[in-house]
Amino acid sequence: MRPIDGKAKSISELLKDKHYGIDYYQREYKWERKQVEDLVGDLTSAFRDAYDESHLLPEVANYPGYFLGSVIMSSTDKGLYIIDGQQRLTTISLLLIHLYHLALGREDVDPFIDLVFSSKFGQKSFNLDVPDRTACMSALLAGDDFTPEWADESISNLLARYDDIRHLFPEDLTDRELPFIVQWLIHKVQMVEITAYSDDDAYEIFETMNDRGLKLAPTDMLKSYLLVNMAPAERARLNDAWRRQLAGMAEPGREYDSEFIKTWLRSQYAQTIRERKRGAAPGDWDRIGTEFHRWVREHAADPEVGLTSPAAFARFVERDFAFFGTQYTRLRDAACATDLATPMRFVRYNNDRGFTLQYQLLLAPISADDSDDDTTKKYELVSRFVDILLARRVWNGKTIAYSTMQYAMFLVMRDIRRTSVADLADKLYRALTEGESAELTFKTDFRLNQQNRYQLHYTLARISDFVASGAPGDPQITPNGRIPAQPGYLELAGFTAGPYEIEHIWADKAEQHPEFAHPYDFAQHRNLVGDLLLLPKGFNASFGALPYADKVGKYVGKNLLAESLSEAPYTNNPYFRRFLDTTGLPFKPYQQFTRDSIIERTELYRQIAAILWNPQDILDVAIA
Repeated sequence: MRPIDGKAKSISELLKDKHYGIDYYQREYKWERKQVEDLVGDLTSAFRDAYDESHLLPEVANYPGYFLGSVIMSSTDKGLYIIDGQQRLTTISLLLIHLYHLALGREDVDPFIDLVFSSKFGQKSFNLDVPDRTACMSALLAGDDFTPEWADESISNLLARYDDIRHLFPEDLTDRELPFIVQWLIHKVQMVEITAYSDDDAYEIFETMNDRGLKLAPTDMLKSYLLVNMAPAERARLNDAWRRQLAGMAEPGREYDSEFIKTWLRSQYAQTIRERKRGAAPGDWDRIGTEFHRWVREHAADPEVGLTSPAAFARFVERDFAFFGTQYTRLRDAACATDLATPMRFVRYNNDRGFTLQYQLLLAPISADDSDDDTTKKYELVSRFVDILLARRVWNGKTIAYSTMQYAMFLVMRDIRRTSVADLADKLYRALTEGESAELTFKTDFRLNQQNRYQLHYTLARISDFVASGAPGDPQITPNGRIPAQPGYLELAGFTAGPYEIEHIWADKAEQHPEFAHPYDFAQHRNLVGDLLLLPKGFNASFGALPYADKVGKYVGKNLLAESLSEAPYTNNPYFRRFLDTTGLPFKPYQQFTRDSIIERTELYRQIAAILWNPQDILDVAIA
């Protein structure tokens, strides 16, 4: 084996003006939201531990560093190739692009985009140079939308993970703190660069580091602690029970075992969380997220945990671990279920919005003594609460990002822990109708913008699905709960069949609307929710530029919300007429679609939203 170099390097030293290839077997970018969530959470928590608002920027040089693992390079006459570590470096590049956009126009943030994209000998390229990704990465860097020509795994993951970073990065680190965290990230976050000078040596190092000397995971350390503290006669049996429980939730590429344990312990035992102020110490919620095995050992004797005897340790595994493991698997199944006629359907809706905090809320009110009926009822109440809260925040232009929501959701979680169905409904109803939440009404100025397209799509999918569901109790509705031949939520949201896209009723031609004195006023009205529909991809390419009168007839057959602009459903669809009679909603056809029409249509959507996301439903479900 030739000489091997190993050296700790900062992100700046690793990436600045560098050019790396990625070998073919490492080329796919596979990280999922969970890995990004952990990375962003760990980095921002480490930064918060060092940062103080009294600091000046040069003091970042004295902040503690953060170790991000190793990266293995092969340096040969072919160039410099990443053998292991591209998942982390790619994600760091996405984070740097997001920080670059946050820093645009600010004079207090030194330029750092050369860590992502650079020019050498007149050739411009991304520092992680994968030709298949260039168009996607260029669009992200430019702040443009990007639609891949085909379903490439890496491109899809790059787009999804960048969107995750945008939602996960804490908003309270984007003001005065931004230059500080940028400097800390690029100069104090380090990786050990291991460089071999032949591909064979690099691959051997990669295999050795991945096959040998594997450290115990926190899940294994927790199991060992629990087993050693119970009666010796119980250990073998409960070790098998532990292994079987985790095997049942295993999935390639996912860490559901540690995700489950964090969610379970937080939902049932966390009493504190890091306060929302500079320099605050991590609480139970935070420590369970980073070192749950140590937290359990330190808090075993707490009254809430109750691990004070060998029998208690055995019960913790045999009853609590098994019960909550089964329930967590049930919730994960509900999050991707295609049957949306069950009380668990709201878990799916919340998951589709990317709201991972729901699981700790869902587990909080239940206990191992609950009946199956009570458990299901509690899941429905909590998931409806989350659904209403998210819909109202999106409608009011407020973020539902993990970092923004975690503190408020922790407080709700702690308040509803192990409550009865009746008390749970009362607490959740009050959480939606008192205080700041009471101000989140469905306003008439909800419009499309660059930040909310993703969430607005799901909002329109729910509204369109509601119209397609027909009148409650209509005996003529098909078995799947639809008016015949109508697309449902999963299709409208893009999970089945051909994708649907947000389309404007008005073409993007201000000259067709002389009533507006300025193009800005035209755009403001055109982006109101009342001017938006979900239509099959490609429809707009064929008909979108046509005047309204020439394309309204083409909406027939697409979905009832779109079709309701025309005369057709009012005369030819008895299901729709029964729906109108039952709901009293102000649907009407339009021969011409004017500014007043958009305002009327926005009011219609607002009224549908008020029916769909009504806090009273929580109280009604509790007594049903």
